[in-house]
Amino acid sequence: MSEHRVTRERLADAAVGVVVGVIVLLAAVADDRAGLLDCALIALGSLALAAHRTAPRVVLAVTTGALLAEVLHAGPAATLAIPVVGAVHTASRTGHRGTAAATAALFLGGYVAAGSATSAIAQETLLLAGWFLCAVVTGLADRNWQAYLRQTEQRALEAERTREEAALRRAGEERLRIARELHDSLTHSISIVKLQAGVAVHLARKRREEVPPALLAIQEASGEAMRELRATLEVLRTDESTGTPALLVERARAAGLAVELTVTGEERPLPATVDRAMYRIVQEALTNAARHAGPAKVSVQLTYDDGDLTIGVEDDGAADPSRPPIPGIGLTGMRERVTALGGTLDAAPREEGGFAVRARLPVGEAG
Repeated sequence: MSEHRVTRERLADAAVGVVVGVIVLLAAVADDRAGLLDCALIALGSLALAAHRTAPRVVLAVTTGALLAEVLHAGPAATLAIPVVGAVHTASRTGHRGTAAATAALFLGGYVAAGSATSAIAQETLLLAGWFLCAVVTGLADRNWQAYLRQTEQRALEAERTREEAALRRAGEERLRIARELHDSLTHSISIVKLQAGVAVHLARKRREEVPPALLAIQEASGEAMRELRATLEVLRTDESTGTPALLVERARAAGLAVELTVTGEERPLPATVDRAMYRIVQEALTNAARHAGPAKVSVQLTYDDGDLTIGVEDDGAADPSRPPIPGIGLTGMRERVTALGGTLDAAPREEGGFAVRARLPVGEAG
């Protein structure tokens, strides 16, 4: 529950206690019994209702004791039962119906004992008995209704989780299908182009002929296309629900990249969408550093704040701030992920050289 909502509920509970106290005090003034002790007992019994959410049984005891003392001190009055009825209702709603019923009976007994044996007192007692019975019943009904709402919400969350799992499973199957298609079609074609270009370059050099620049460009482009395609296939075949930045750092180190991982703040579980986005951002940034930074040192920083996760990946490689790179598919996909979650992304060469990726992802309440 958010702090704003808790504050709002506390203010509402305090307002209820004040309103009930004012009503009972005005009725006491109208009956010409507004002495200092009367006002103190009425105020105590009414204002105690403000704590009914956190301590319903304590509120029931304080309210009943204060108002029963007022009945015994100044005589019975039906309005003095209003705070007690409210306390009985809240106690019944929180599952203390036996205690609520016994306390109501105690108050009625004191009410009868404080009055004279007249038909008016008998009628008031029966009326108050009806009030207390309604308070107990409505408290039970409210409790059952809240339980029904919680069960309904739980079923809705379970259904949503099931739908999300089914969607993720279908997405995984589609990724594998696309990976197979790319492997069976593009990989073969690009391999043929690369092989033929390599053979042509080899024959030209063997005959001591000048290699055409276009042929060299084809050979280089086909090799780069093969590397890009393999990286794409690896992403498509990777399950998005698994993997951690620490695992990515270990893989990068095994591949020869000097990487350091730093985590600040209280590390905690993240929503699935944020966790996947974090994994992909670090993965893409490390992949770009391995391809373009050269023999560089790379630092990965994860910062957990109250409502945000900040991801920073920096290298001291060959990137030049005077020549910003043209965003490719990787950076574009990274930006789309961050934007979809309502975050921000900065990816550009650093002033002192090298490249920096910085993403901020809102995570809401603690996951």
